[in-house]
Parts: sequence; structure tokens; C-alpha cells
Amino acid sequence: MEKPAAEIAHRLASHAEAVCRRYLSQGRREGRYWLVGDIRNTPGRSLYVRLAVSPDGRGAAGKWTDAATGQHGDLLDIIAQAGGHDHLRDALDEARRFLSMPMPEPSDDAPRHRREKAATGTPEAARRLFDASRPIAGSVVETYLRKRGLTTLRGYDALRFHPHCYYRPSRDDAAGTRTAWPAMIAAVTDGDGTLTGVHRTWLDPATRGKAPIATPRRAMGNLLGHGVRFGIAGEIMAVGEGIETMGSLHSIMPAMPMIAGLSSAHLAAILFPAVLRRLYVARDDDPAGDAAMATLAERALVSGIEVVPLSSMLGDFNEDLRLLGDAALRAAVRARLAESDADRYLASAG
Repeated sequence: MEKPAAEIAHRLASHAEAVCRRYLSQGRREGRYWLVGDIRNTPGRSLYVRLAVSPDGRGAAGKWTDAATGQHGDLLDIIAQAGGHDHLRDALDEARRFLSMPMPEPSDDAPRHRREKAATGTPEAARRLFDASRPIAGSVVETYLRKRGLTTLRGYDALRFHPHCYYRPSRDDAAGTRTAWPAMIAAVTDGDGTLTGVHRTWLDPATRGKAPIATPRRAMGNLLGHGVRFGIAGEIMAVGEGIETMGSLHSIMPAMPMIAGLSSAHLAAILFPAVLRRLYVARDDDPAGDAAMATLAERALVSGIEVVPLSSMLGDFNEDLRLLGDAALRAAVRARLAESDADRYLASAG
């Protein structure tokens, strides 16, 4: 059986660019490498991380070398340095959190009286939260979505409402911040429809907007490669980051399957269905969005999938819908769709 450190290092290597963007944020991608100054995330080009296996098969993804010092290692070393972790156990736990992996079970001689409770952040905890939620009809979630211009809520089976969802205040929250708010609970599922995590958006019923807390959006569970889905995967699909962004596109193309990846790093890692042949990408106009688009395009090319970018007219597609209207959004998107897809999907929206 593979040792935990080796297994986690292997998983990190499969998502090397996402690791670098999180923990070596002062660097940048160039070809098959991520370049940065050193393992302490100093700007520069001395340290290079291989993002993919070399063409000759000899260079492994996730391995790094600092040309100035001769140091080398894997992505676990980078995570340990970034978190100031002196013990391997702590670095492994940090890596598990990044990968949305469950934490290890207590040893057999550890106390068992709390083992029946799902560990915070695990897929099991996510499933329990989703099961404890209820349909959005008549709730503050429905009100929130309608305020965002999403008035046709067919196909929103992935979204539910929880009246008192626990919120753990962070150091950026004010003293006395409430620890329970109404929340929109979005199911994160894999290609088979299995729930692997949830995304929470805490809401303020007084304003019908997001709750006045430091981080009103948080996710839990196993997210990498998965997302919040509108419809069942098919040959033609659309992907993007936010739930509201993809909900806006869903409102004008309700028959096209869509996935909200929830962040640029997770969007770049979306797993492609075997039947997929054309992928529309609702890209955010920022460096992270550009990077996600580039990674998706590179991965899709290898799989023989055509990638077509969709760019919003304003800040994002939800702004387009709310401020410019349904007709303007439909016209702008039609200009980017293949003719057969425009006839098939936009026509069905009325």
C-alpha cells in the first residue's frame, strides 16, 4: 500500500499548477514550468516547478529545482514551507485540506465516543449538510436568486436552503459576529452524480443579499475536478466559476449542460466527460481567469475537445443579465456559439 506522503505528493503533482498558484503566487507559468524566485515565494525565476511530465518521460510533474542553490524536492516541501510546518504530519494535513481529502481516522487506541460525527470538511459532512437542507421554493435563497436576475429557476436541483447554517467566524470578522445564518447550499457532484462536497453562500434575509460577514462563501468536501451542475453532461457543455454566472447562462440556454467550478483553480481542474466534444468556457476577465482558460484549453487539446471562450460584456454574465437584460445577453452569446448550438440551445429558451 502506498504511504500517505507518497500518495498525497502524487495527488498534488496531478494538480501542480493549482498548487503553485496557491503557494507560489509570486511566480508565473512559462510553458511546462512554474517559475518563481525561491521556495519562500520570492519573485524571480530561479526555482522552477515542472507542471507536466516531460516529453521524454524522465521528468515528473510536481518536482522542483532551485537553480541558484541546487535545492530540489516535491510539492509537499513547498506546502510545508508556505505554512511554516516543521512536522510532516502538519504539512500532510495542509495538503489534504487543499486537495479536499478527508482527514485520517484516529488510531484504534484513540477515544471513539465522537467518531460517529463526520469530520468537518469531509464529503460525509457535506452530504449531511445537504440532506439537512430543503428545497429553495419560498425561501430567502429563491429571493436572493431573483434579486440577481435569475427568475426562471427550473433545473436548480443542485441548490437547497438551510435556515441556520453554522458559520465559523474568521480573524477578519468583527467581534460578536453571528455564527448561524440562512444559507444557499449547492451540491458539488462528480460525473456520476455522486455528491462529493457542498458550497455555502450565507445570506442576510433583511437585505436579500450575502450576509455581512468576512467570507460569505465557503466550500467543503472533495471539490477538485467536480462542480455544481445544471443538467446532465453531454457532448456540448459550458463551464465557468460562479453559481450566479452559470445560472445567468442557464437562464438563456436551459437545455445546455453546465458546471460551476466555484474558483479559477477548480475550474481549470474540471474533469471532462468521456462524451464531451465542445466546451464553452465562461471566462472571468482577470489573470486567474486567463490562467484557468489556458489550462482548460491545453487539457482539452490533448483530449480532442474544442474549447470556445465566452466573454461577458460587463464584469460578468450576471451583470450582463441584470443590467443589460435577457435579449442583450442572448444576442452576445449567440455571436460566440457554433451555428448548430445556437439553433439548438438558444431557440429552446424562447
